[in-house]
Amino acid sequence: MSSGVGVNPECLEVFQSLKLNKKHKYIIYKLSSDNTEVVVDKTSDAQDYDTFTADLPETSPRWAVYDFAFEKEGGGKRNKITFYSWSPDDAKIKEKMLYASSREALRRALVGVAIEIQGTDYSEVAYESVLDKASKGF
Repeated sequence: MSSGVGVNPECLEVFQSLKLNKKHKYIIYKLSSDNTEVVVDKTSDAQDYDTFTADLPETSPRWAVYDFAFEKEGGGKRNKITFYSWSPDDAKIKEKMLYASSREALRRALVGVAIEIQGTDYSEVAYESVLDKASKGF
């Protein structure tokens, strides 16, 4: 099911600058105040993963893209662009449904995402949890 929500062109521009130029470490997206399009909520170049998770609101859904860096077994650094669907348990049901039905429009527009994470509480987006998923296949 699709909500008919559009994706603001800035969302793609900022994503490209993260993916190609490493200009940002992460991007947080949200629905516009009139719920008609996905817009950029925040960008950051903070390297600390805890800073990223702290920027996810406790009671509102969001989407995010994070340039996840980790060490591969046997050495070697890896980066995987990770897409997050954040829908905390404490968010309003209607808001969660709108975000869930609008997710695919944004997700399809972001070409180059390697991993997808769905989180309803902070334990599901914890570094170790994402690292486990990122490390699979190595």
